[in-house]
Amino acid sequence: MLKVGVFGVGHLGKFHLNNWKEIKTTELVGFYDPNDDIAREVVEKYQLTRFSDPEQLMDACDIVDIVAPTPMHFSLCEKAIRKGRHVFVEKPLASSMAEARELVKLVKESNVKLQVGHVERFNPAYLALQGTKLNPLFIEVHRLAQFNPRGTEVSVILDLMIHDIDIILSLVHSEVNNISASGVAVMTDTPDIASVRIEFNNGCVANLTSSRISMKKMRKMRLFQKDAYIGIDFLNKKTEIIKLKTPQDLDVFSFDIETPNGKKTIVLSNPSVPEVNAMRLELEKFAEAILTNTPTLVSEVDGFRAMDIAHQILQKIKHNSINT
Repeated sequence: MLKVGVFGVGHLGKFHLNNWKEIKTTELVGFYDPNDDIAREVVEKYQLTRFSDPEQLMDACDIVDIVAPTPMHFSLCEKAIRKGRHVFVEKPLASSMAEARELVKLVKESNVKLQVGHVERFNPAYLALQGTKLNPLFIEVHRLAQFNPRGTEVSVILDLMIHDIDIILSLVHSEVNNISASGVAVMTDTPDIASVRIEFNNGCVANLTSSRISMKKMRKMRLFQKDAYIGIDFLNKKTEIIKLKTPQDLDVFSFDIETPNGKKTIVLSNPSVPEVNAMRLELEKFAEAILTNTPTLVSEVDGFRAMDIAHQILQKIKHNSINT
């Protein structure tokens, strides 16, 4: 049984507590949070021990789950890794590239597992595509959210867009060739809305739009590849595929269209979407990686790569704002 300590039990941290309670291979031993009001509420509701010293909690557990604000990620991760504790840390991995680079180095030198909380990798709509060959040449993403002061200590790039950056980097097996970006700080001191174009060496292009000042919510990704279009609705947990029919496509809805190259048969399908709790699944898979000594599904290197692109985007936005 792996003993878990949660660091930060605010809005998101409570979701972590609820999910850890449901995982049979783990046991919650306590939490750390400097906010007395929040801590009092958690003690009463969860009957969980509050630790006033983060290092004491680390000493009492096998897994350090960091759901604290981003500026605290590095110090907590560093202490945990040096103590030989396995670390689950919410995205982004750290506040700066220097901190992220140091954490990657520390994990490599240690015998611990680290997983970054890019939860959209475990979204049912995305999991529905596990049996589908994905080789996108063009990607279009819209991630829109209504304004919420929570999480605004970082830009919309590190708050929202980084989820899509992570998924795109896992799909496109090529280095980034060029990034174009523009963004505007509307409600906070950092960009609240941004439009980004990422060009890869293999010719793939990804256009991303993220906003945290929208009137409606949207989390959609569209993939275009040779002979197929794939739509992923992360918010509503739906997936659709439109592609040219192959001999293997049986008992599916299809129709014929005339093209300059003759008649083609188009297939429409909605892959089966698993009924899973994405957050619980990512925590379960992290615990499983520890128990089986296998790689984590979203490693510190994955977190670093997503941060690297996110910070390049922020530099582009900063450069453009200075020159306008």
